[in-house]
Amino acid sequence: MPSVGESINEVTLLKWTKKDGDYVDRDEVLAELESEKATFEVNAEKAGILIRVAKEGDTLQIGSVLANIDETADKPAAAPKAEVKQAAAAPAAPAPSQAPVTAVPNDIKATPVASAIIADKKMDASTISPTGPGGKILKHDVLDALAHPGKKAFAGQELFARNVRKEKMSNLRKTISRRLVESKNTTAMLTTFNEVDMTRIMDIRKANKDKFKEAHGVNLGFMSFFAKACAIALSEWPAVNAYIDGDELTYHDYADISIAVSTPRGLTVPVIRNVESLGMADIEKKVIELAGKARDSKLTAEDLQGGTFTITNGGVFGSLMSTPIINLPQSAILGMHKIQDRPMAINGQVVIRPMMYLALSYDHRIIDGRESVSFLVRVKDLLENPELLLFGKDPVKTLLGL
Repeated sequence: MPSVGESINEVTLLKWTKKDGDYVDRDEVLAELESEKATFEVNAEKAGILIRVAKEGDTLQIGSVLANIDETADKPAAAPKAEVKQAAAAPAAPAPSQAPVTAVPNDIKATPVASAIIADKKMDASTISPTGPGGKILKHDVLDALAHPGKKAFAGQELFARNVRKEKMSNLRKTISRRLVESKNTTAMLTTFNEVDMTRIMDIRKANKDKFKEAHGVNLGFMSFFAKACAIALSEWPAVNAYIDGDELTYHDYADISIAVSTPRGLTVPVIRNVESLGMADIEKKVIELAGKARDSKLTAEDLQGGTFTITNGGVFGSLMSTPIINLPQSAILGMHKIQDRPMAINGQVVIRPMMYLALSYDHRIIDGRESVSFLVRVKDLLENPELLLFGKDPVKTLLGL
């Protein structure tokens, strides 16, 4: 079990990527590990037959034995290429008794008989509780759903079941729990709200999305607009971009913005560095890179360290409003939310506009109300007038020297 970073004494074995008895080459990935800070891969130090020692879910001390490799074993002969090509080219013959599955989405598994009943009765497959292996819907699952309309048991459970399960908390979940409680208990946290009219940004994206994708190879999302707006506002309100370090305040003359990313194992907050110096396409590429690494458990400790401000987007899950918790040791976090059409009074008339609530949670020990509200108003102004993102000032007022 190799060392994966300073101050880390133990890790959890998330999963083996190779089976016991597999032949592995040198530097081939054997397993994925999780520490309290990030996830890591373990590579084979030599080639040979893998003899696994630890089990998935085990907590391992640094320096302990994860597995053995028998390097005296011969490498198995590779399968003949002709046979591989032939197998790959041969079309899969459909099962003669397979029933139509038009009513079952591709991400829902069901047996042919169950699929036929679902199609015939025009049932919503997502409302059926599967009891088959791997979450497959069986015939009796469909019949139970028909016999008890409007009643749905938990997955794998019968109606009126009282099952209770316990699972060991992962190192990542323990760290999230500890840091959130620490943030609530050690900061004087308040939240201020505002709302932003997303009309201009949505129009810009609609008009330029194809050219932007063609020129840069990535989609034009919302995060680049928000990150650039925050970078400009942070430069104008430096307390929002500062830390409390003992009896001193540490200010940052750059914007390293952390982006909250939800993964199956919990929340991670990778950092986009020097956002003030990046273009819109650069930000979008970095967001995609970090989100992909988070999804595939490839984030390193370097990816997660050093942010000066955080943006979290609960809107992707449908949140209309929330009060995000500060990501220590930072002093503020911006919460984005769902874009929703609402009636707004503009120039004496009621019009429908795509609106988003913004929430800024901040540490009142370092950030006063004037600074927090002014920061959020500035972000709102930059988003509603995207041309200001170019260099932070109104072009017409700059022209007139105002």
